[in-house]
Amino acid sequence: MKRIVTCLFAGAAAAVAAAALPEVWPAAGAEVSPDTRLTICFPSTPTLGTSGVIRIFDAATDAQVDSLDLSIPAGPTEKTKLPKAPYTLEPYNYHTPRLTNATCEPGTPSGTAARDTSRYQLTIIGGFTDGFHFYPVMLSGNTAEIYPHHNLLEYGREYYVTVPASAFTLAKGKFKGISKKDGWKFRTRPEAPAQEHRQLTVARDGSGDFLTLQGALDHVPDFSAEPWKIFIKNGDYEELVYFRNKTNLTIEGESREGVYVHYPNNEVFNPHPADVSTNEWLGTFPSRRAAFAADHCSDLTLRNFTVATTVTGQAEGLLLNGNRIYLEDMIIRGSGDALQSNGPAYFRNCRLEGHGDTVLGRGPAYFKDCTIVTYGPFAYIRNGSSCHGDVFVDCTMIGKGDKAVFARTNGTYPNAEFVLIDCRLDGIRPEGWSGLEKDGNTYVRYWEAGSVNLSDGKPADTSRRAPGSRVLDPVKDKALIELYRNPAWVLGGWDPMKK
Repeated sequence: MKRIVTCLFAGAAAAVAAAALPEVWPAAGAEVSPDTRLTICFPSTPTLGTSGVIRIFDAATDAQVDSLDLSIPAGPTEKTKLPKAPYTLEPYNYHTPRLTNATCEPGTPSGTAARDTSRYQLTIIGGFTDGFHFYPVMLSGNTAEIYPHHNLLEYGREYYVTVPASAFTLAKGKFKGISKKDGWKFRTRPEAPAQEHRQLTVARDGSGDFLTLQGALDHVPDFSAEPWKIFIKNGDYEELVYFRNKTNLTIEGESREGVYVHYPNNEVFNPHPADVSTNEWLGTFPSRRAAFAADHCSDLTLRNFTVATTVTGQAEGLLLNGNRIYLEDMIIRGSGDALQSNGPAYFRNCRLEGHGDTVLGRGPAYFKDCTIVTYGPFAYIRNGSSCHGDVFVDCTMIGKGDKAVFARTNGTYPNAEFVLIDCRLDGIRPEGWSGLEKDGNTYVRYWEAGSVNLSDGKPADTSRRAPGSRVLDPVKDKALIELYRNPAWVLGGWDPMKK
């Protein structure tokens, strides 16, 4: 799905070049949620400048509330040459008060990570003070969308915006800038949605409680004992999503293809700190490379929308760290990895698309009636001896090109588990697996049972499978196969069917 951004107001496409103020949203006098984006629709295609500061002011006091300095690059564009950093075993402190751009300087170190001293755009998202690199302005056609820092605007306030002439160069005509006298003013709604309702709507056109998914997530209290639900209306949501400490939360889209949550994020743009690698163990320093990350969450449901990273490079569309996470009718797209899943997670009727190691993580993860498409290994599973790995039941596995194998290993994870039960296969290399000959793969369980061809439904040819893998016998291994059909057995006692 392509990124599509259009002006959100009537008459934008017919903006007049000679007008003192281009068509803007929020329109003068509009009332919006504090997580609003700022949109300018130009009469011709703009180019983003490399100087000048976009500013937001409190209209009542003229105090500057936010600034976006266009001379600061968004983030790295080439892979950072870092020394090989250890995986920290020191637990990350998830129980500190949630900090924001309003209460903390972005880049403030957390956990054991050193401060990032590089000069890039930086914002705090979801309480993660180390911060994320981000694009302050994104262009699409004749439209420029400005992304303020998170959590700086407040309810019940009036603001005005100034944009220097150097911010944009137009293909036709000239941008004269926007000053205070031009009158780009808007108000935020009088108050936040009532906490007792526990039902929030996200709408790209501003008609919901929030304009962004992140705005709604920031409103949901941490560690809630009561159920919360966020409903996302159809629309294009280009935002980097990170949230933590959410419990008993359901996020549901209006339609799987119609709700598109995405961002051009990867390991290059948001690398791990120089002194700490990420996500090897639950509860340690969070990764910043995913487009959408749920960190230290439990009893979380994601249903009926698409998440994706939209650039190449090491990057997950979706990263999950937590316990009892249920996904249904989702599309997950990544570059390299599509999904990283750490902690018990159940996937039903989901589609995953990646370029290799499409499913990553420490497990356990149970996939039912899912479709996985990959150009390389379907998985690089890293589970230890204390839990299961990845189990696929009644799934469709589609390999593209000539490098698709079920899973790879290199001896580092001797208990890695990847099991296929009654799956439909297409484009899989005859050996099925890679790396099993390496030393250290003592207890690896790379098993399959009942595999058939996607094309004709006939039993798949498993005669050339790699030594060390195993094709389970439907009679001799009947009891074992039935155990793998049971998600509660795979997921450490959690039965997702009773949620």
